[in-house]
Amino acid sequence: MNQNEMANTIAELVFIPAPGVGHIMSTVEVAKLLVNRDQRLSITVLIIKPFKSGSHSAMTTFIETLATKTTNRISFIELPQDEIGPPHDPNSRMKFFTDYISSHCKHVRNVVADMINQPGSGRVAGFVVDMFCTSMIDVANEFNVPTYVFFTSGAAYLAVKFYIQTFCDDLKKDFFELNRSDTEISVPSFVKPMPTKVLPPVFQFKEGLDFVLSSARDLKKVKAIMVNTYFELETYAIESFSSDISVPPVYPVGPILSLKGDSESHDDDIIKWLDTQPPSSVVFLCFGSMGSFNETQVKEIAHGLEQSGRRFLWSLRRPPSDETSKVPGDYEDPGVVLPEGFLERTDEIGKVIGWAPQVAVLAHSAVGGFVTHCGWNSLLESLWFGVPTAAWPMYAEQQVNAFQMVLELGLAVEIKLDYKKDLFDIDGNVVVTADEIESGIRRLMTDSEMRTKVKAMSDKSRLAVAEGGSSYASVGCLIQDFIRNIS
Repeated sequence: MNQNEMANTIAELVFIPAPGVGHIMSTVEVAKLLVNRDQRLSITVLIIKPFKSGSHSAMTTFIETLATKTTNRISFIELPQDEIGPPHDPNSRMKFFTDYISSHCKHVRNVVADMINQPGSGRVAGFVVDMFCTSMIDVANEFNVPTYVFFTSGAAYLAVKFYIQTFCDDLKKDFFELNRSDTEISVPSFVKPMPTKVLPPVFQFKEGLDFVLSSARDLKKVKAIMVNTYFELETYAIESFSSDISVPPVYPVGPILSLKGDSESHDDDIIKWLDTQPPSSVVFLCFGSMGSFNETQVKEIAHGLEQSGRRFLWSLRRPPSDETSKVPGDYEDPGVVLPEGFLERTDEIGKVIGWAPQVAVLAHSAVGGFVTHCGWNSLLESLWFGVPTAAWPMYAEQQVNAFQMVLELGLAVEIKLDYKKDLFDIDGNVVVTADEIESGIRRLMTDSEMRTKVKAMSDKSRLAVAEGGSSYASVGCLIQDFIRNIS
């Protein structure tokens, strides 16, 4: 077989993740999964750097590590970053984000043109774009290449987006009137009615709703949607798509997890401390890469922990110190925001830390519960390791995830399902009380029925990705689709 014949058997995929650590890590993991499953696949990941990436240390570090890694049939290209100023009007943040992603279209176009013109290269079989990068569909169309979306949230939230788009576009109804009514709606992805109060904050203002509607319309233009979930977890939601002919085929390919992402960099002191704790005795509190609270809320959490009497490991992050980064940091001395004497009184049962190696902590046998912001990756990780969760959603689609886990599936307990915090408004208005926090922790650590269901779902998550499992089969069908594109 000559070089050209060999090249024609290779299906080149162009992956374009959104500029966020969770999105890129998931993209890298699904890329590894695909090339390991079929040697005919080759993947080029185009990295959009975050705006003013110098202030996003975790993101910058992760991108730098990608550049030094040589992965078989996966390559990484950092796209140039155009000069673009931040929005002056805080109400135009969504437009700024979409414009920022779209500004990279010309760079993607240049890279793909070079790939196609390079002698001996494979044939481009598809673009696989992040759920926030659908502006790249037009670029793929220029090359007559189909687009697939990698949806990094769950299937239920995907169905919520389609429901809202149908409600506004097809039924011509006023969504804001519905949203203000504090009622319940029947979304096809849920068995139970969903309270409108758990709809994401972005749905509550015109620019945000326009962003969601535009995204949902774009999702219906692609050839297929890959979702980071598995059939056994979201059976009802996944089956709900089959009755909507306007929705492209949905492939559950998860759980896609980066289980080694922080194993080499975690703080040994944290793990050594956990090694000294009894099995399933520690409550782990961690609120994601963007999660932080003001001093009032921090003190309520501390009082709630102390009242509960439970052993705890608390990832306490300092709110962003400037308007540029929006990224939390670590306290030099957490005592400055904690109640006086708290660290001394809880010294024997608790540990307050900064950044947490979440995967390593959840994998530890001492951890018996996880108070979480309900980011989709965090929920998948907790289910993988069989750790029950207490839901404290903050932003993005996390309120929907929390409703699903607590009320729809019974896989978590509630701290406050409708808590909302604007990412750009550190102070917020709502304070979750120490009593609410104590109550949630108590239920988290004593609800044996929920704990049993979580352990069973943990087994199902592992079976789903094993040979013969539901996601394993779904990935196989997806690969066949890619290969047919070059046949």
